[in-house]
Formats: sequence, C-alpha cells, structure tokens
Amino acid sequence: MPEDSQNSTPLRRFMSPRYWPTWLGLGLMWSVAQLPFALQIRMGQLLGVMSYYLARERRHICEVNLRLCFPHLNELEQRQLVKKTFISNGIGLIEVAISWFRDPEDYRSRTTVSGLQNLEAALAEGRGVLLLCAHFTTLEFGGFLFNLYQKMDVTYRPNKNPLFQAAMFKGRKRHFANVFDRKDVRGAMRSLKAGRILWYAPDQDYGAKHSVFVPFFGNQAATITATSRFTKVNNSAVVFFSHYRNEDNSGYHLDFSPALSGYPTDNDKEDAITINKLIEAAIRKQPDQYLWLHKRFKTQAAGKAARPY
Repeated sequence: MPEDSQNSTPLRRFMSPRYWPTWLGLGLMWSVAQLPFALQIRMGQLLGVMSYYLARERRHICEVNLRLCFPHLNELEQRQLVKKTFISNGIGLIEVAISWFRDPEDYRSRTTVSGLQNLEAALAEGRGVLLLCAHFTTLEFGGFLFNLYQKMDVTYRPNKNPLFQAAMFKGRKRHFANVFDRKDVRGAMRSLKAGRILWYAPDQDYGAKHSVFVPFFGNQAATITATSRFTKVNNSAVVFFSHYRNEDNSGYHLDFSPALSGYPTDNDKEDAITINKLIEAAIRKQPDQYLWLHKRFKTQAAGKAARPY
C-alpha cells in the first residue's frame, strides 16, 4: 500500500494458503472482541502471565529498562513491576482486538475524561493540534476511546505481514479520518495545516539520525526531534494526551494537558528534554502500563558496545 494512500487494501486479495494462519489469528481477535468485558480482562491477564514466563528475551529487555529507570526499587519490587508490566501488556493485546472490531460507544460508561476543555481551546485556535502521547499498553484503546470526544488523524508503523497490515489499516480507518505511515511526513504536515488534530508518539528509539541524546529517567536516550518540527509547520498547539486503565481494571481514564507554553524553542535538546519530562510524569502515575518491552536505550552515543541489553 502506498505510504500516502487512505484506501484500505481489500482483504479478499489475501486468500492464498500462506495467509491462512493470519486469517485464523484475525478470526480469533474478532471472537475475543465480542466477549463480555470482564472475561476479556481475565484473558488478557492470563496472556500476560504466560508471556512473562515464555517471552524470555522481552522479559530481559523489560528488566533492564526498569532497573535503569527505577533504581530505587529493591529486587522484589523490580520483579513485581516486571510481572505487572507483562500482565498490562497482555490486557493491551486484547484491547487492540476490541479497538479494531467494536464501537467505542460500547465502552462510554467505562470511560472518564479530564482536561477536555484544554484540547477544545487549543483546537479553537485553528492552527491544528499536535496531540502527544506515549507508548502505553493502552495506546490503541486510548485512541479508540478518543473518538467519544473528538476526531483526529494518526500516524502508524506498517506491519510486514501484508494481510495483517491491511486488517490493521482497515481497523483504524473505522475510527480515524486519516491514517498516515510514520514516514509520510507531508501527509502529517497537511493534517496540521488543515487545522486538524494529529496524534503523535515520540517516545521510541528510532536511531541516532534526527535524534538528540537527552535524559530519560536519568539515562541518556536517543530522542527524536521531529516533535518540534511538526509544531513549527503551522505554529500548532501541543497537548499531551494520557490514557490509563483503572487500577482495578474496571474502565479507563483519559486526560488532556493544557497546551504547552513556550514550546518549541530554537534548541532541539531543550525541546526534547521538555517532551521527555512530560512522558516521565505520565509514566510515574502508572508505570506498569508503559511499554517497557521496547529497547528504549538501544541507541547509544558511545556505539553498539554501550547498549545495556
């Protein structure tokens, strides 16, 4: 599918036997999405516990990240947080299925929101809103629930499996007007110039190119500088969007910060520090719901030998 295409590839094109396992997986996702909410949560918890014991490489990545970012925790507390993180990830996978195959109205009664007036005020300025978020396990579901209050455009990373990519794109197009490949910078810029809301998550390690090394939980991390460049396109407002699963798994809370003041500056490092501080503050509220399974510190200024994984 072309990067700038907004048309989903018809799923009927993927009927050859090599796609049958993917079809089975998609059918399972659809079936899970139809189950009662309490059962969906329990299935996610079970999936998380299983992956904790089976996905050893990802568990190692998670352990390293948490040891670097929360050095004050003792060994038992670290182990407990790692396990809670995997359970949260398991629930997050179930929530992806829900997001692709259900209507957000089905979950309105389980959703609370704060700071919506901040988003509406920023949008009313007419210069577009860069809606920043972080890769929490509720990322997909947070975007799904956002549709209860506003509409936005999103960026995403394509999947290598053509059928899964087409299904993912179709699932997201049900809720979002424009779904841009993360490399389609022009499309994202057009969104802001049109005065729309653009959802953007700048918290993963994309390598040294177009990144600066600034602190993230006290550790130097390659942090992309595209956030401030997007903002400068149309002098767009920047609002931070947090999305959490309730501690008791009964529902969800969405929060919108006031528009950032004095951002961006002419200093890429200072701008990156500002964004990382926002993300850190959001993570500290619910650390187990962050995607610690990602190699956040993979790129090191000293080279590959300095990688902690």
